[in-house]
Formats: sequence, C-alpha cells, structure tokens
Amino acid sequence: MFDFRYHVVSLAAVFLALVIGMLVGAGISERGGLRDVERNRLDNRIARLEGQLEEASARKAEQEASTAVAERGWEALAANRLTGKRVAVLFVGRVDAGVRAAVNETVQAAGGTVSRMSAVTVPTPTLDVEAALRARRPLQGYVGVEHLQDLGRDLGRELVDGGESPLWDALSDVIVEERSGSGDDPVDAVVVSRTALPQPGETGRFLNGLYSGVVGAAHAAVGVERSRADVSAVKAYRRAGMSSVDDVELPAGRVALAILLAGGPEGSYGIKETSSRRVPPITPIAPIPVP
Repeated sequence: MFDFRYHVVSLAAVFLALVIGMLVGAGISERGGLRDVERNRLDNRIARLEGQLEEASARKAEQEASTAVAERGWEALAANRLTGKRVAVLFVGRVDAGVRAAVNETVQAAGGTVSRMSAVTVPTPTLDVEAALRARRPLQGYVGVEHLQDLGRDLGRELVDGGESPLWDALSDVIVEERSGSGDDPVDAVVVSRTALPQPGETGRFLNGLYSGVVGAAHAAVGVERSRADVSAVKAYRRAGMSSVDDVELPAGRVALAILLAGGPEGSYGIKETSSRRVPPITPIAPIPVP
C-alpha cells in the first residue's frame, strides 16, 4: 500500500541533492564553468520539486488524518452488527496471534462472541487419522483416502453445529494443534485463516471437504489474512465459496469482517489485486435501545 511518508522523504532527498548541486554549480560559475542556461534549468527544476514537496506534505497530513479517523472510528461502524451472534475461528496450520487478536477484537466490538477456536495440523497425518478412526467402530466408515473429503466435510459441520462432536473428539490428539472455547452451542458464522502453504494431494482433499462443511453449515463463512501475508489464500477461499478479507488487521478489514459475518454481500474485500472492492457496502445499524 502506497505511503506518502516515503514519497515525501524521496522528494526531500532529491531536493537536497539539487540544492547541493546548485551550490557546487555556483562555485563553478564563479570560475566561468557553468552556463546561465544550465543555471536556469536547475532553478526551474528546484522550483518544481519545491511545489511537489509541498503538495506531498499536504497529502501526507491528509492521509494521517484519515488514518486517525479510521483507527478511532472502525468500532462505531462495526458496533451491534453481531449482537447475540456466536462465531467460531478455524486456523488451517499454526495459530497466527495477530489474526486471532484482530478477529477477537472485531467480533467483540460488533457485539458478538467467539465461542471456540480450532487449529488443524497441516499436512494431514493420514496414517494417524486412520488409526484413530479404526479405534472407534462407529467412525470406521471414514477410513481410507477416498473418504478424506467426507471426513473433512463432517468435521466442518461439527465445528459449526456444536454439541456432540465424535469426529473432533476422536481426532483431537491427531489433527488438532490448538483448541479453545466451548463446543456446546451452534455458531452463526465461521472465520477461516489458512496460515499454511497450499496443500496438494490427500491434505488438499481433506481441506476441500473441511471448507465445504463449514460453508454448508454456517450462515456466513469468511476467509481472512493479513495485508502482508507471505502467501495469499484468497483464491482458495473463493474456490470454497467463502467471502474473504485480505487486510483483517487494518480498520477497513475489521469493518469488512464484521459486515460479512453479519451476512453482508459476499465477495473478496481488501487492498490486494485479488480483491474486488475495498469494503462491502456499509449500511447503518440502529443503536440498541438502553432499557
């Protein structure tokens, strides 16, 4: 994302270099080495750069003011959009503490609750998964690589539905890196964050099922990532039928996340080339009356 601070610094450096050039030129001129036409050319260039520097400085101040408004005002735009709603967070790979904090703060500011969080191991340890499933007779129908997509789909459904979760219970020691919260109540929406690299083969098949289960069971499913993620997962989210936010740590990304979790217009939002718009349409939310 373009930052006028760097533009101002660059212009100032060029301006300083030209001023030094003029001073040196003046010394040369005293010895008759610099022609008047060259001096005029440098004077005109310095005048243009002075104007650009002033304009860039003004635009930097405008940008800083806009950023301050966004940082102080995003909570007001998110407020009450998720009142009474429960949200689950699913990490595909390790937990990203920054993403987790951004999601938790956004849901809380919007009046909702993060009920539970799970992080699944990537790549999927298929042999260990099959061994754990064989140990429980009712789950033996999921054994085999041909059933990995079905297994992922039903895990996604259990994550959303809450209550009894025999698959998560059976596989918690095998595919779960971290888990927190309560699994008792169903959730309204799910936030997915893929922190691992794209996965082919058996793991890819399992994840396709997991995504489809989440999308099919939740009222809203949103894939998120940071604005400077090493490898973007937006295309994977789109293929799975999820909306996405590619700048979840920024004020605009948090507002977009709140709107999407509340059932806002589906799409890919953020600042990257893979996004269709910066933020979804922001419709006013009436404040909840105080009794």
